[in-house]
This record gives sequence, C-alpha cells and structure tokens, in this order.
Amino acid sequence: MTIQEAQQRIDAWIKTYGVRYFNELTNMAMLTEEVGEVARIIARRYGEQSEKESDKQKNLGDEMADVLFVLMCLANQTGVDLEAALQKNLEKKTNRDHERHLQNPKLQKD
Repeated sequence: MTIQEAQQRIDAWIKTYGVRYFNELTNMAMLTEEVGEVARIIARRYGEQSEKESDKQKNLGDEMADVLFVLMCLANQTGVDLEAALQKNLEKKTNRDHERHLQNPKLQKD
C-alpha cells in the first residue's frame, strides 16, 4: 500500500474502531512512548545493553508499525500528506547532500 493509502486506512480504522482521534498532544506523547519501545529493543538487541528475558519476545517490526500508526494519526489530524512530504524531503536531501556523504572520509569503505 502507498503511504497515502495507509493514511486513509488508518483514518477509516479510527472512525470505525477508535471512535475518534486522541488529541494531538496525547498522540505526541504516545508517539514518544512508541519510539521509546523501539529504542529499548535496538539498545538491547543490537547495542551493548543486555536483553532481558521479557524483551526477547518483543517484535521490532510490530513496534516500528506502532510508531508509523501514531505518526500517521498525527499527520491525518494536522492535514499532512506524508507521501508528498516524504517525496519533497527526499528531493531536499538529494539537492543538499548529493556530494556531502560521498566525500565524508568517515563513511568510506575500507
């Protein structure tokens, strides 16, 4: 599905099952919480922290999807077309950084 289709499906889900959107401040807090759950898995599974038994069953993809869901809720509430915004953002990055990373010695392969 496209990003635009995902935003539409989330909007329909909210209106069918969620009754209404939480307000923007609540959704911002929820987004922060969901990002924290992704960070916890990354820090323990790929970082230097040890992974607790209770964390080993957590699904990284599911937690990332939670982040996308809340982000798309916020986009719907604030009138942001994420597909168009992402396209414009990639164009901005390409124009700004088209040589910067290629010339960064820290990123050169050994």
